Amino acid sequence: MNRIAAALFSTLVIHGLAHAQAYPARTVKIIVPYGAGGPADIYARFIGAKLSETMGQPFVIEDRPGGGAVVGTDAVAKSNADGYTLLMMSNTHTVNETLIPKKPYDLMKDLAPITGVNSSDLLMVINPAVPANNLKEFIALAKASPGKLNYASSGPGTPYHMAGELFKHMAGVDIVHVPYKGSDGARVGILGGQVQMMLDAITTMAPNVRAGKVKAMGTTGKTRSTVLPDVPTIAEAGVPGYETGIWLGLMAPAGTPRPVLERLNAEVNKVITAPEVKETWAKQGAAPMGMSVDQVGKFLLEDIQKWSKLVKDTGMKVD
Repeated sequence: MNRIAAALFSTLVIHGLAHAQAYPARTVKIIVPYGAGGPADIYARFIGAKLSETMGQPFVIEDRPGGGAVVGTDAVAKSNADGYTLLMMSNTHTVNETLIPKKPYDLMKDLAPITGVNSSDLLMVINPAVPANNLKEFIALAKASPGKLNYASSGPGTPYHMAGELFKHMAGVDIVHVPYKGSDGARVGILGGQVQMMLDAITTMAPNVRAGKVKAMGTTGKTRSTVLPDVPTIAEAGVPGYETGIWLGLMAPAGTPRPVLERLNAEVNKVITAPEVKETWAKQGAAPMGMSVDQVGKFLLEDIQKWSKLVKDTGMKVD
């Protein structure tokens, strides 16, 4: 019986390795469950273009926003577990495990980790018409007018939403959340003055600060960002201990052969750790997150626990 089991195991391993060596044999789709123009879309297209070069088959990007990333993610979870449909995901997904418990999928059961892509700080900005020139003045304004100011996000559970809720919780202010269908719409809202405040990826919002289209209140990292070194962290500007950010990663449907996951892991990690990529991303405020498949799984579980506490402490709910 042991010999039969061993033979079966060897056959499965050999089959898996052969599958990985032949992979990819056709076009691979990366679904981005967010709107066009945001960090996930931008970096998915970058990764896809690089993988198309190194792996010899097209990696195409499909933006499928909706439901706080649930729509696109569910499409991947229900796809064939063959490595030809991948998911560009973020900390929205680890938040949603608690914030949206009745999803049609379970992140850690229905999807398989591949690797981390990158992480970056967020940047809090306000519309120039808001009568505040620094974070303490903005907090004072919010406390003087509870429920009168609002902030934009790209939807419930997204890093921008959670960063806003964490700020409200730690600063003790009442600011109304205005969810948009995507980060592009949220940026239009803050630039046009329909909303007063937004926390956005520094990689996409910094040019608007330099152009004077918004006023920077603070960045969300432990230390100041090299992208905007004159802008203080939110922690040093008025909310001690505040820290958050945005990260991106890749997953596949559960059941995808381990050799395929490992192959994708190795190829993506080669791309994101290349010296020229690290240098370019550093100028944008992003840092590579190269990890092994197992390290990504551990990281996701820890992030789920982290955001679960905030969701429960604040009583956040999605209607």
